[in-house]
Amino acid sequence: MTTSIGPSLGIDFGTTNSSIAFTHGDSEVELISFPAGTATTESFRSVLYLEQQRHASRTQIKGFTGPQAIEHYLRAEHKGRLIQSLKSYLTSRTLTGTEVFGRRYTIEDLIARILTDLRLSAERQLGRPVRHATVGRPVRFVGAENAEDDDFAVQRLRQAFVHAGFESVEFEMEPIAAAYAYESTLDHDELILIGDFGGGTSDFSLLHVGPGVRARGRTAKDLLGNSGLGLAGDSFDARIVRKLVSPALGSDSFERSYAQARDRPASIIPAAPAWIYANLERWHYLSFLKTRNVAEILKSARARAQEPEKIEALINLIEEDLGYQLHQAVQRLKVDLSHHESAEFRFRDGSMDLVATVERTEFEGWIAEDLQSIERCVDTLLATSNIPAGEVDRVFLTGGTSFVPAVRRIFESRFTASRVRTGNEFTSVARGLALRAEEVRLTRK
Repeated sequence: MTTSIGPSLGIDFGTTNSSIAFTHGDSEVELISFPAGTATTESFRSVLYLEQQRHASRTQIKGFTGPQAIEHYLRAEHKGRLIQSLKSYLTSRTLTGTEVFGRRYTIEDLIARILTDLRLSAERQLGRPVRHATVGRPVRFVGAENAEDDDFAVQRLRQAFVHAGFESVEFEMEPIAAAYAYESTLDHDELILIGDFGGGTSDFSLLHVGPGVRARGRTAKDLLGNSGLGLAGDSFDARIVRKLVSPALGSDSFERSYAQARDRPASIIPAAPAWIYANLERWHYLSFLKTRNVAEILKSARARAQEPEKIEALINLIEEDLGYQLHQAVQRLKVDLSHHESAEFRFRDGSMDLVATVERTEFEGWIAEDLQSIERCVDTLLATSNIPAGEVDRVFLTGGTSFVPAVRRIFESRFTASRVRTGNEFTSVARGLALRAEEVRLTRK
């Protein structure tokens, strides 16, 4: 690798949000700011919006990313294609790309479009070309069943960075990067457990950090173990959609029975295929429902349904590409339930007018299986590292899902509330990546 001269750059390309941090040869870390309407943001939405623009006799496909993508999507009278959670596709060997407005794009192409805008934003703020970066990666990618799947995902992500104009990237585990960010606040050494909760993955690392560790130089023995699983905030969102939204769109509805005889049972044939509702639960699949085949299936389902108005609402949701609005409604409910014992879910758009009160205990029941998976992952890490919970000095939680009270209780029950810390939930990984990039640069001098 060619070592860059100038700022050491860390890029956290996330399932939901991305951020970039840099350091100029010291421990001071700064974040790249991105334009967002009349303001700026340090958290760049990992979304891509493609639309057709007609100019005289020709039609052009224009692409927008981050805050600009959302602005163009919301303003568009005729919606284009809003693509979210692209990082979640990286392990799929069957899903290589998609066709948009008659043009074929690979997954690497789509991700590269977002990464290119991230790079250009960094170049504008830094006033110099950006060609090298330290990049975060999860311990376990969404959909990965073994190490080969994770390696495959890393190769695709590396290729996307190359397509985006980067000459070299070095990867670091995201929870370890978060550990470096936490370490920068310490004046003593600690044994810490990092919990990094993204949109698609939950990752954990157990390691020694602190000024003494940095002074003597890190060794392999400082990292006691990593673990991770392909579920986090998006999985919680999926439970909300399944319990609240899908029934209003006909998931529990059946076909009409044309048999009038009293001894004939009522129809138990679902009005619409279950796989459509399964795709509805995942933001990164929702945009791919907008196809001619799905439209024909739902048109036929509406004609046969006992509750055709619900299928009509589903058709409108897909045709109007309202996944972003639905995502925002789900996010608002999740945030409200993190601060209150009950909250109101509201989704009013098109033909849908869905309002429901949800208790926090009810939501926790919906995500109970996911919470158990997180618990097992943490306990397995402690067991395989042969470290009792009492020997861990501090637990540092980062990422949006760390706000969920039921997630915090997992760690407070094992390590006590006094040892659990949070901070910079959406930018700590990028900060740590920049610090790691600078550390590596100095060792190579």
